[in-house]
Amino acid sequence: MARAANTQLAIVTGASSGIGLELARQCASNGFDLVIAADDPAIEQAAGELRKLGAAVETVQADLATLEGVDRLYAALKGRPVDALLANAGHGLGHGFLDQDFAEARHVIDTNITGTLYLIQKIGRDMRARNQGRILITGSIAGFMPGSFQAVYNGTKAFIDSFSFALRDELKDTDITVTCLMPGPTDTEFFERADMMDTAVGQGKKDDPAMVAKVGFDAMMKGEGDVVAGWKNKLQTAMATVTPSGLLASQHRKMAEPGSGKH
Repeated sequence: MARAANTQLAIVTGASSGIGLELARQCASNGFDLVIAADDPAIEQAAGELRKLGAAVETVQADLATLEGVDRLYAALKGRPVDALLANAGHGLGHGFLDQDFAEARHVIDTNITGTLYLIQKIGRDMRARNQGRILITGSIAGFMPGSFQAVYNGTKAFIDSFSFALRDELKDTDITVTCLMPGPTDTEFFERADMMDTAVGQGKKDDPAMVAKVGFDAMMKGEGDVVAGWKNKLQTAMATVTPSGLLASQHRKMAEPGSGKH
């Protein structure tokens, strides 16, 4: 079913499951048409669910860790203006850094940082030319804490959290808003994919991705700079800003060290 020509368009990356799929649901439920992207075939099933909400949905299956993958997503727009970019694609990697396969570690960096920044720059330049648009970047409360046994992931989120605040300030005199959504541990496939199911954080209580997405979507629509989802996570980030980094790393070890979960 076609919508009116003035329907707004949103891009959501990492939209095949978890927070990304729930962000796409929020967009579809609030009148946006969608271009959704992920690196796995489940993106087609996600599109079917989203179309039931009345949205026109186009899918792009691409590895957003690569410039070619981002270019493929951008080409799928066919010049249409993007009203909202929800840059959510990202993944983690457990275990000690020296024990990780470097190709896997690099893929985390290239997905979470390189591809994310490349997409934001391409879409952001178009938004600046129109002086209109919303950007939501999925950071993490992990960015506040040195991540023993998740060192690369937490480092990428520290980068993304910092970058989002800087970009927001650069655009403060425009009508483009930049919002950073900072979830805590969320009930998604993240920990399974990161090989962290034997850890305390992998086995612990997690937030509902639908709640996290609603908090992020609402903050984006209000143009807020940053939002931490969940009161426990708010408390944790407040504590992290006044706790020495060495102690934070030691605390993170208790959550993320392999074998720290219940056997």
